[in-house]
Amino acid sequence: MDDEQELGQWEFIGRRGGDVVTLVSGSVIAAVPEANRAAEEARRKLRFDFLDDRAVLSLLRRRHDDEQDMFRAGFAHGVPLALVGFGAVLYWGGVALYWESPAARTAYLAVAAVVLVTQLFFFVRSARSHWGDPVRQNLRARARSYREIAHIARRGGADIPAHYPHYGPYPFAATFRPEVDDDEQRVVPESEGSDDH
Repeated sequence: MDDEQELGQWEFIGRRGGDVVTLVSGSVIAAVPEANRAAEEARRKLRFDFLDDRAVLSLLRRRHDDEQDMFRAGFAHGVPLALVGFGAVLYWGGVALYWESPAARTAYLAVAAVVLVTQLFFFVRSARSHWGDPVRQNLRARARSYREIAHIARRGGADIPAHYPHYGPYPFAATFRPEVDDDEQRVVPESEGSDDH
């Protein structure tokens, strides 16, 4: 699926390259008392209204963009690192290992190590800038909490698709940082619709 496609008024992409999903109204979640309590508790803890449809839609669309950014960064640095590392090992095993001069073998290993360490540095730096960014972590923490609330509502009898909103449980890089001044409560403009959908 082309991620650049135009989404409907209440639609978002559930996973990178995944199907378009329609937002479940906050009123559906709030109708389950346990989910409503969980949403209120999460609202106080994470400073986000999990029953506001426009805010949640914006959150889920930004979470998709975040996942896309992480994938692109990992691909841009991870693939060259893997290819160069694999090539260096193959060249060592097929050619450099059999050179007669120990100095030439040592020089090859030194150059290969420098190249690999340099690429590894850029890979780790890129990963840290995405996974470690506190604003992105707040986004992921809120998306994780929304997923948990939706699952509580589903178990309570609400008409919510399985696995909604189709993001994983975010076992790491989803720590909420209350000290961070972020714009996660920014909502979709009024022209995109009201809360009643």
